[in-house]
Amino acid sequence: MQIRAEQKEDFPTIELVILKAFENAEMSDQTEHQLVGRLRDSDAYIPELSLVAEEKYEILGHIMLTKISIGEEESVKSLALAPVSVLPSYQNQGIGKSLTEHSLEKARELGYESVIVLGHPGYYSKFGFQPASQYGITAPFEVPDEAFMALELKRGALEKVSGTVHYSPEFSQE
Repeated sequence: MQIRAEQKEDFPTIELVILKAFENAEMSDQTEHQLVGRLRDSDAYIPELSLVAEEKYEILGHIMLTKISIGEEESVKSLALAPVSVLPSYQNQGIGKSLTEHSLEKARELGYESVIVLGHPGYYSKFGFQPASQYGITAPFEVPDEAFMALELKRGALEKVSGTVHYSPEFSQE
């Protein structure tokens, strides 16, 4: 399996992967593919951090990290991880894990200092994510504390910030 940056010609296939990945998900409104499209057209988009997992020229999964800010502090370079998608027939085979690990390493290489995710605590804690509230960081909407998590890519980065996460406007569009 190869992990690489998405290309424009991948967009239709990625949309299908996302649709299939979330079509039976309980905690989904099945619009994740639309969110990805909106984010690609935003200032928050980072082409090097929108990745696909590919095997034998077939795209099996996708992950995207986009720029966010936390509180009033603009100097800490932070990202949102959303969404991670893997075709249902390939789930539970380590593809999501590989995409997540690769994207976090790439973000670190690019100089980003922290990542925020809204997701399953049992899954994301494996990567070192902890409740964001431990850092004084809150979501801009009502979410369970344990599901809103943060990860320092640079040691001490989240000691410099606190407050509410500011997502790009594309996250709240319908």
